[in-house]
Amino acid sequence: MDSIKKRCPGLLFAILGIVLIWVSQGFSYDINDKFSIGGIIAGVYQYQSLSDAPDYDSEGRGALVFQPEISFKPTDSDEVFAKFGFGAGNGLMEDGQSPFFQAPWAADVQDDYKDINGRNRDYLLTVWYKHTFTFSENHTLGLTGGIIDATDYLDENAFSNDEFTQFMNEALVNGPNAFLPSYDIGGAIEWELGAFSVKGAAMAMGSTEEEGELNEPYNYYGIQFGYRLVSALGEGNYRLIVDTTSDDFSNVAGTAKEQKTCTLISFDQQLGEILGAWIRFAWQLEDAVSMDCKDLYSGGLNIGGNLWGRENDNVGIGYAHLRGGNLDLDHTDVFEIYGRFALNDIFDITGDVQYMKDSMKVGESPSGWIFGLRATAEF
Repeated sequence: MDSIKKRCPGLLFAILGIVLIWVSQGFSYDINDKFSIGGIIAGVYQYQSLSDAPDYDSEGRGALVFQPEISFKPTDSDEVFAKFGFGAGNGLMEDGQSPFFQAPWAADVQDDYKDINGRNRDYLLTVWYKHTFTFSENHTLGLTGGIIDATDYLDENAFSNDEFTQFMNEALVNGPNAFLPSYDIGGAIEWELGAFSVKGAAMAMGSTEEEGELNEPYNYYGIQFGYRLVSALGEGNYRLIVDTTSDDFSNVAGTAKEQKTCTLISFDQQLGEILGAWIRFAWQLEDAVSMDCKDLYSGGLNIGGNLWGRENDNVGIGYAHLRGGNLDLDHTDVFEIYGRFALNDIFDITGDVQYMKDSMKVGESPSGWIFGLRATAEF
């Protein structure tokens, strides 16, 4: 078993090499009109330069992620879907390497694909069946059940939602205090009527990720109300999300169980052919639960490549302020700017700069610059 584990990174790189060659040849991924495969490959290297963090080193680390997908559509109304995840390296989130509360790359890395949610399940991220009822051209209802990811249904954002092609920092990808869970048993509903939409997810999670006897399963429930506005400026999307859990989370003293509850707004708006703007505000409502981050205020701009004659390129600028909860963190500030260069329809390269500062209630308040390079292939 140990020898197999030692060979896994090399084997992963070999598989990725074959896939990249296949992708570069432009082979079709639609096996037929019902069955298709796809996925994403991403490699990242990040270097952190730290201040006021005496127990941590300024250093660089990398990570490689491979997430293949399989889709089977027996009819126009039905789909069976599965996604897997494999990784080599944990980047700056390797145990003991980063002093920050927010991950500098929000992607799932090597350790995240093992014993997922305490279920003793490795590498299988999602597998679900979806049926869509079509009542008219602008009126549909989708029902999904299986192993799902809540972020596939809630808190979307056109400019701040994808750690593989947009912002990298966890605070700028989703609302980290909204505790949107991934990769466990549940169901989802997607109702769309013209410009209005309602989406919801309910999941039975295997672990609260607390320590020892405090760690136990819990239930999650989330709902999103959305409105899509098309104007002379372009498309805008406005969402209100409310999510909560069962009362299975410990308070600070560990003497009682409480639920988590959060309200979140996520807006994105095009401002012509070049500019786009977005905001995401979130307030976690239950003070009794142990939490690092209570409130989130974030926003930014997207600058399209049409400005310099390359429509598939873009630049993103984002800032987030996170107010600490009832633990050691007082507040966190995150700034990030990235430039994404599209080599073709599949490959792109991103240069990324982040600044983070965790202001603590007591003791050292670490800060630092993080410089990153990301290569991605989507097929």
